[in-house]
Amino acid sequence: MAAIVWKGYISFGLVSFPVRLFSAARAETIHFHMLHRKDLSRLKEVWYCAKENKPVERSEIVKGFELEKNDYVVVEDKDVKAIAPPTATTMDVLQFVASDDVDPIYFERSYYVTPDEKVDKPYALFLEALRESKQSAIAQLTMHGRENAVLIRAVKEGLILHTLFYPDELHKANRKAGSPNGKLNRKELDLAKSLIEKLSAPFQPEQLHDTYRENLEKLIEKKKKGQKITPIRQPKRAPVTDLMEALKQSLKSSASGKTKRRKAA
Repeated sequence: MAAIVWKGYISFGLVSFPVRLFSAARAETIHFHMLHRKDLSRLKEVWYCAKENKPVERSEIVKGFELEKNDYVVVEDKDVKAIAPPTATTMDVLQFVASDDVDPIYFERSYYVTPDEKVDKPYALFLEALRESKQSAIAQLTMHGRENAVLIRAVKEGLILHTLFYPDELHKANRKAGSPNGKLNRKELDLAKSLIEKLSAPFQPEQLHDTYRENLEKLIEKKKKGQKITPIRQPKRAPVTDLMEALKQSLKSSASGKTKRRKAA
C-alpha cells in the first residue's frame, strides 16, 4: 500500500474537505554501498565528537543552529512541532490562476491528491469547478520541515499538487549567463521550423528510458559473471560552421528516418 505523505484539509472560502497526498513520482537510480576495498566489508556511518575525540550514539545527538562560530542554539523536535503554522494541517487556497499561468520552472515535486473515502463530494465539486473554469489553485502547505507554496490543478484522473520553488530559490543569474545574442536570417529560421515540424509527434512517455541505469544494470551483471566490460564510445561533435548546411542535412536525415520506420511498421 502506498505511503501517505501528508494528511489534512483543503480549504477555500468556507468550504473545507479532507485529503491525502501520495508521491506522484520518484527518481529511480542504482544504489551502491560503500565497502572497504581490502576485504569488501560494509562501511558504517559514525557520528564523531571532535571535542571529546570519540564516537557518539544517535540518542545523544541534538540539532543546533550556529549563531556565531562555535556558538549554537539547540532546537528540539518538540520545539519545531510547537511552532508549526496552521498550514501543517490545512491548505488554505490563496488565489486561483489560469492553468498555464505558472512557469514550469517553479515546479519542484508532484503529488496525487486523493479524497477521504467518507467525504468525497466537496472534492468532486472542487475538481469539476477547476476543470470547467480552467483554473488552478495556489495554496500553502507545511510538510518536510518547510512551508511550501503549492499549485493544485485538475487532470482527468483527479487533483495533482505541485510544490513550488520560491522566487529567491531560482538561480536567475544562471539564466542571464546563457542569453543568446546571435543574429538569425529568415531562411535559417524557416529551415529550423521545418525540422521541428518533421520531428513533431504526440508525447509518448513510455518510449523514454534511462540508458545510463540500464547500462549500469548490464555492467553489474557482467561483473557478476566475470565478463569483460566493453567501454561505450562517446560521439564526437564538431562545432557547426555552416548552420544552413547543417539544417538541410538534418531535414534529409529526418525524412529518411521516417521512411525506414514506415517500412519497419
